[in-house]
Amino acid sequence: MRDLLDATRGAVTECADADLGDLRRTQRLVQLAHALAQRPGAALPEACGSGAMRKAASRLFTNEDMAPDDLVHSHLEATSSRLNTVPLVLAVQDTTEANGTHVRVTEGLGPLGHPACHGLLVHTTWALPPARVPMGLLAPQVWARDPDDMGKRARRHQLPLSQKERQKWLPSLDAVFTARDCGPTPRMVSVGDREAEVYDVLAAPRPAGVARLMRASWHRGVHAPQRSVWAAVEAQPVAAPLLLHVPRRGPPPAREAPLARRYGPLPLCPPQHRQAAGVPAGTLGAVQVSEVEPPAEAEPIEWLWLTTVAVETVDAAIERVQWDAGRWGMEVWHRMVKSGGHLAARPCQKAERLRRALALSSVLAWRMFYATMRARAVPEAPCSVLLEPDAWPALSGAIHRVPTPPAEPPPRGQAVTWIAQLGGFVGRRRSDRPGAEVMWRGFQHLGDLTTMSGIRRRDSP
Repeated sequence: MRDLLDATRGAVTECADADLGDLRRTQRLVQLAHALAQRPGAALPEACGSGAMRKAASRLFTNEDMAPDDLVHSHLEATSSRLNTVPLVLAVQDTTEANGTHVRVTEGLGPLGHPACHGLLVHTTWALPPARVPMGLLAPQVWARDPDDMGKRARRHQLPLSQKERQKWLPSLDAVFTARDCGPTPRMVSVGDREAEVYDVLAAPRPAGVARLMRASWHRGVHAPQRSVWAAVEAQPVAAPLLLHVPRRGPPPAREAPLARRYGPLPLCPPQHRQAAGVPAGTLGAVQVSEVEPPAEAEPIEWLWLTTVAVETVDAAIERVQWDAGRWGMEVWHRMVKSGGHLAARPCQKAERLRRALALSSVLAWRMFYATMRARAVPEAPCSVLLEPDAWPALSGAIHRVPTPPAEPPPRGQAVTWIAQLGGFVGRRRSDRPGAEVMWRGFQHLGDLTTMSGIRRRDSP
């Protein structure tokens, strides 16, 4: 995989092929992406610096002739090219809310979960190898709920999937199919949470080399004596016990939870209200982990995964659980997207402008998350592949309080720790590693340090 962590190269690689109808708009996008990458947590006027750049950025976000998806098209193409470097890609999906209630957006928003909140829904699919270094976005979707559609949950069984919000999973699957057809990657797995357990998604035809994995949510029927998914899996023998460290959350203290692992095939029945329509049945693999004798004061652990891949061995069951573990990064990435996107959208009055801000923030947040995970994977590489020539001397000088940088750039892992310290990382234990959010704040401070260092060097005799 090519290293894309340098701010200038990253902005060019991820944005330079965007077709915005005018070459000047593309150049403006690259310049803005570079400026925001240097100061990812800053408001738009602060990140742009000059009045000319602020005016160019405002024109970019308010241009009605440019669709928001056009801003990420170049990044999607770059992601597809990176898929060719790994044998297995996890297409991880998740949904979040972009709350526009306090961003002065007055047109085009829809209701969110809370009645007092209005905004946009963001459903994203990104490519992730088992090493968990994200390769980029595959299928971003952004929309606003129609206020007239609120309350249709009561008649959800009568509505086709095309009229439900859950149809968002099908475009993501189409993007996975397209990515599989366009490259030599032998295997792709679509990974979703409990919300992804939609029977139409489970039963949808899929090409060779594409699989699905999702957390079980419903008590579906099965062609087995137990008649229920959960009961059928619990009837399987315990294959391999394991011990999970559960950190403290609220009053219950941290504990070591003994878990029982079970797996096996599940012959699913179609939903009763869909049988008349001829919806086919199917057989899925199942993996379950459940806590043995949980304490009374804590919520017991019980997870069940359904997959289109057969689960016939303990190693296969462990691999399926590891696939699902990649979803945690999406939550961190979503927080990063929204922390940058809402600041960039301050001058917006329409939802389309907020969508453009979110689109660009999505790419920048991916780059920051990639930097964090890449440094964990290859910490010994020199940090000159991560930072610009002016950045790492400024970083070293700020950390050590000396004006003269070392003769050679420090390792990337060390540089990442220093950047995280600028963002508030403490690292009390040797095993602590910085997360993407402190990196997000650290790069903001590093941009200011680098700018000042360059000014001082130019002014020196």
